[in-house]
Amino acid sequence: MEHAARELPVVILTGLSGSGKSTALRVFEDLGFFCVDGLPVSLVPKLMSLFDDKGGQRYKGLALGMDVRQADLDTDWGATLAEVRRKQDLTQIIFFEADNGEIIRRYATTRRPHPLESAERGLEQAVVAERERMRPLRDAADMVLDTTHFTIHDLRRKLQEKWASIRPTAGTLKVHVMSFGFKYGPPSEADMVFDLRFLPNPYFNKELRERTGKEAAVRDYVLAEEPGREFLRRLTEFLLYLLPLYAKEGRYRLTLAFGCTGGRHRSVAVAESVFDTLSKAGYNISLEHRHIERG
Repeated sequence: MEHAARELPVVILTGLSGSGKSTALRVFEDLGFFCVDGLPVSLVPKLMSLFDDKGGQRYKGLALGMDVRQADLDTDWGATLAEVRRKQDLTQIIFFEADNGEIIRRYATTRRPHPLESAERGLEQAVVAERERMRPLRDAADMVLDTTHFTIHDLRRKLQEKWASIRPTAGTLKVHVMSFGFKYGPPSEADMVFDLRFLPNPYFNKELRERTGKEAAVRDYVLAEEPGREFLRRLTEFLLYLLPLYAKEGRYRLTLAFGCTGGRHRSVAVAESVFDTLSKAGYNISLEHRHIERG
């Protein structure tokens, strides 16, 4: 029974109130996961131990929602996370966030109170306080998902795409590769940002303008000739040297962001190439093209 539980993925969904956690939990329910929201942190290991081989036969895994409403969040999170990671190799923590202004707008639209609002603390102060309180969970997350510019449908689609590309592997550095457009702003969750606006731009080629960096013709235009070819060689060499050093220091999550002007051609082409290379190298990796439809 214990062996079956360890083989099933456990997804912990957490983050800022109003950033999409509840929607995400429904997505995992649709994917065949057994979902529990609002579970006290201290009960997580107990629930995992109760999820026996019968549950394993019926469900694809566990999805647990945790947020600032849990009274034991501050006191029990660190110890619980250590115990979960020790017992369960295939654990993923996904942290949802959005800009303060967007969260305030969402609460104003729904007219629901923020969990930390009170007679002494208004909505804006509550959002700021929650972000600070949830920082340890964000730091421990395997994936940080910024939903500022997402509709509910965008969030559902992106989460399905992301989860499909996650390959849970025990003991390996988790790398999230993303492309984006500088004209929409760089992603706040990126650990490294690469500016690719020096590469040949397919936008000025009429035959390639409406295509994306996911297509071979665009990738060849960007990377098959100089300076793209040499850049990609050096970038690959750099990453394959650097990532083991992060892993050696105990880092378990790294987000690499590649940007061009619109996030449709050059950044996508490079992100796709990096994703392929790191996948073949055995990294636990996911891929996101944040602005490909807007570029």
